[in-house]
Amino acid sequence: MAHTAVPVLLAALLSQQSNETISLFDGKTLEGWTPKIAGFPLGENYKNTFRVENGAIKVSYDGYENFDNRFGHLFYKTPFSYYILKLEYRFTGKQVPGGPGWAVRNSGVMLHCQPPQTMGKDQSFPVSIEIQFLGGDGKEERATGNVCTPGTHVVMNGALVTQHCINSTSRTYHGDQWVRVEVEVHGGKNTICKISGATVIEFEQPQLDPNDPDANPLIKNGEKLLTGGYIALQSESHPVEFRNITITKLKNGVSR
Repeated sequence: MAHTAVPVLLAALLSQQSNETISLFDGKTLEGWTPKIAGFPLGENYKNTFRVENGAIKVSYDGYENFDNRFGHLFYKTPFSYYILKLEYRFTGKQVPGGPGWAVRNSGVMLHCQPPQTMGKDQSFPVSIEIQFLGGDGKEERATGNVCTPGTHVVMNGALVTQHCINSTSRTYHGDQWVRVEVEVHGGKNTICKISGATVIEFEQPQLDPNDPDANPLIKNGEKLLTGGYIALQSESHPVEFRNITITKLKNGVSR
């Protein structure tokens, strides 16, 4: 696994010096975004999974006969450390055949991602911190804005949390409605997730899991703390759309 992208990552993080808000998505193209789908090289958009329609980034499976564990991620070109990320998402339609049961109306945005160039060809998920998006089935309660940790751990209430997913306190969002998300990230310190303006989960000290085979090679000089990384949108077998994706870079970690 190559790590030539790491110096570029550090340089980009150090260059963030102002509370500037930028749009990560122009509403028309995937300019600035690169797909990485399990089983395919970086940059290959298998079956046109990621596309732009009606002003949104759409994850579509109309070209698939079966999901076949083709978990995918769409990476933004620039890494970030201190920032506020805002976006809207919604689930649509039905899950593609072959998708796992847990992935129905399931997607997310990955934060502090490893450089996409360092992912293995068959790697299903980047080492990262996931803000998980879940949609309701019209009956049961199902929180969104949860935290999942592929190759990582977080600290909550002063204790290291090693379970894979931690539920938020959000209400359930049924149907195909747009859901508004805001995530405030302070490097390797604290992260705050809001859904529809309400804080639903907080955590701190995101860190690499030394026992994870994908994460372990990323640990340098014993340093496990994640202070920044790339942002990626997920494709996990259920159609989903993303829009109004902006980021405010926070100067010296100060948000207000």
